[in-house]
Amino acid sequence: MMTRHTQVVTPLGELTVVADGDAVTGLYFPGHTYLPDAALFGERVETAGDGLLATASTQLTEYFSGHRKTFDIAVATHGDDFSEKVWAMLRQIPFGETTTYGALAGRLGNPHLAQRVGQAVGHNPVSIIIPCHRVVGADGALTGYAGGLERKRRLLELEEPAEITDSRLF
Repeated sequence: MMTRHTQVVTPLGELTVVADGDAVTGLYFPGHTYLPDAALFGERVETAGDGLLATASTQLTEYFSGHRKTFDIAVATHGDDFSEKVWAMLRQIPFGETTTYGALAGRLGNPHLAQRVGQAVGHNPVSIIIPCHRVVGADGALTGYAGGLERKRRLLELEEPAEITDSRLF
């Protein structure tokens, strides 16, 4: 199969979902900070004619509607060894939870790697499915998100446990 892409309409904007063969290889917001050259996305296809992209579209729609907490779709990332280790750790962060760049660096054996971890998180090619939005600053502040901080905030709110949402005054 060839590299191809489709557009998925979401509450946070139209996402570009890129696939190569039988795996999703990219998921990008409009204005994504590290957006690859669109020529690398291949032909634009309709989801109805592509089982993988149809499944990705369905799962993203379910996620945004609050009916999906995990994704079970094949993903291929093609990063260097360090990035692949970081992206594997991102996949382990449960829905509704967050961690910090420093905590991830500590899990890699060196808490001084937090900035390098941040670079790998920022270059995650399959945002949302590999949940890089679940990584926050050491003080809990929203920092760095290739799709924009407002989108990161909204993704975290979408995943927020009901008891926290219900306790808000506004």
